[in-house]
Order: sequence, then structure tokens, then C-alpha cells
Amino acid sequence: MKGPLARLGKDSVDEHPHIPDYGGACIANVVPALLEWTEAPDWLPAPVVGAEQVVLLVLDGLGWEQLAARRHLAPTLSAMVGGPVSSVVPSTTATALTSITTGLPPGEHGVVGYRMAVEGEVLNVLRWSTPAGDARDRFPPEQLQDVDPFSSQRPPIVTKAEFATSGFSGAHLHQVRFHGYRVPSTMYVELARLLRAGEPFVYCYYDGIDKVSHEYGIGEHYDAELAQVDRLVADVLGLLPPGAVLLITADHGQVETGDNVTNPAAEVMTHTAMQSGEGRFRWFHARPGRTGALLEALLEHHGRQAWIRSRDQAIDEGWFGPKVTDMARARLGDVLVAPRGTLAFLDPVDSGPFVLVGRHGSVTAAEMLVPLLAGPA
Repeated sequence: MKGPLARLGKDSVDEHPHIPDYGGACIANVVPALLEWTEAPDWLPAPVVGAEQVVLLVLDGLGWEQLAARRHLAPTLSAMVGGPVSSVVPSTTATALTSITTGLPPGEHGVVGYRMAVEGEVLNVLRWSTPAGDARDRFPPEQLQDVDPFSSQRPPIVTKAEFATSGFSGAHLHQVRFHGYRVPSTMYVELARLLRAGEPFVYCYYDGIDKVSHEYGIGEHYDAELAQVDRLVADVLGLLPPGAVLLITADHGQVETGDNVTNPAAEVMTHTAMQSGEGRFRWFHARPGRTGALLEALLEHHGRQAWIRSRDQAIDEGWFGPKVTDMARARLGDVLVAPRGTLAFLDPVDSGPFVLVGRHGSVTAAEMLVPLLAGPA
């Protein structure tokens, strides 16, 4: 099989964290390259250059490595033009989607995680809630993340109808023209209408791959969903009028953790006031005066299982971009733990409707590399 997916070599070895090139081939730069830049970067797939209309379809959870390993299930995607680009840190939906829509690294837009510390509480960004309940009154979404998305151009957005009034949509999609869909068939109707109306840029979001991998892992259910998504992509390509291009990317990849989970060591917890983040990207917040002891305990007990950095170390190494605002810095913990391999760290406060089998958030290539593919060629 020809195409970019056929050229992928053997699986990468994650000896070092995969820190994005925030000035280059990174999802944070896709929208600016389409809407702002006068010259196309060399990592932007060629079919997009000079296109009269572009549909940017974000397939939540579609990692480059997972796609490359299943190219036989995705002939349409495999035939498209492009290659891998990097997600952002952490490789989690709340942070990555905000980087895609705002065109900024996490250190600048300030949505620095799925569960992030805000004024002494832990805000679940996707649910926009804290343990006290709905947090939209206390933490208004458009104030918590106040950068206008899409360079203030207010393009049409095609996404699930139930997201229209969510807090997270208010944070990363405010001031857009919202077109909701219930099922893929109505997604196609909305896209077709917008293309016929001559919209030069349309943003579309689909979350099926991420939902399936979280609940079922990366096995036969994942394979079935990927095959279905490939048919979805073929149908969207069939809607394109002459001069229009479909550009596909994702927010992150996946790893299957299954029951490979662990509790932080007891000594670590004696120095910990609270935790934020998630199982694959955990922030530990130190008790007063114990930051150094917390870092030492994490390195001693978990240094072989994860990349461990103090907040200052991570900022200095550019994990969140070349600039980290005071606002973003205040939402980080004291010590971060980014697991290697497929390990996840438990936090009893971080729970949902089912046990997670597939996860993401860390800085392995499996989670950080995502496709940027365009068609027709």
C-alpha cells in the first residue's frame, strides 16, 4: 500500500519524553497555518495549499501509531496525503482541542489539563465541575480561557448538538457559529449545507474513536470503530465540491493501560495535599513546605515508571510551550508525573461512569503523534 502510513518504521522507543516543536509541526499551528499565515509551512499537506474551501475534521483519539498499525482497516485515510504532527502537553482532549482552536500552546491559553487546579479547587474541564458541582457561575468559561478561537473569524463549527451549552465549549469555542449534529448522517447534512453556501473554512469534530478506546481499549472494538470512521471520512470526501479539501487531524493518540495501574507510594502521599491531572499525566500538589520532599519521594518510588519533573523544570524544558503565563503557571501542580509505557496512576477522586481501559495524557509517541492528512490528492 502506498501513502504516508506505509512508510512508518518499527514502533518508537520512548527513552525520552516527546516534547512538541511548538514552532513547527504541532496541532497548535494548524489553524494559524490555514487562517493567518501567508506562506504555507512545509508540514502542511500539499492539497490544502490554494484550496478554495477547507473542512478541518478533528477525529478525537486517532493516534498516528494506532492508525499506521491498522492501515488495512482504513484504506481511505491511508490513501490521503500527509504525515504525523505532534499534539501538545498534556496529550489530553481539553488541552489539545483548546490549542487547535486558539492556535496557542497550553502555556498561553491556560487550559493546562483535563482536571486542573483553579483557585484551590480541581476543575474537571470537560464536565466544567468541581466536587462542589457545576462551576460555570464560579469559573465562567469565557473568562477562564479568554482567547478568541479561530483568529476571531467566527467560522461555522459542526459538532455534537449536546455540546452547544457545555462549559468546555464556552471556553474553547466561544463566538463561533454552532451547527449541532446528533448522528453522522446529520453531520453530513450540515457539512453539505455549509459547503454549498461557499464557506471557506469549516471545523468539524467527531469523538467516537476516543469514546471506544476509553471503554474497550485498543482491540476489536477499536478496530471496528476505526473502520467505521474510515467510511465516515470517505463519505465526507464525497461531499466536497471542486476546489475543496478535507484536512484531518486529531488531539492525541492512545495507550491501553487496562489493569496496569498503581497507587502513588504512601511516602508520596504524606507530602501531598491534593492531585490534579489524570492517570497518564498526574500533578501532585505539595503540603506547605514539602515540595522538595515530595519531588524526592516521587523520584525514589516512581522514577523508573515515569518522567518526573518539578513545575519549574517542566516549564524550563518547554513542555507547555515557549511562554507560560502567570495564569497558566498557577494552574499547574508542584511535581508532575508522566508515566512511561502503559502505566496509569490512580486517584480515587478522578472517576467516571466506567473503568478506563484506554488512556492518554503522557508524552509517549503513541499519545503525542497524530495524523495530519489531506484529500483529495
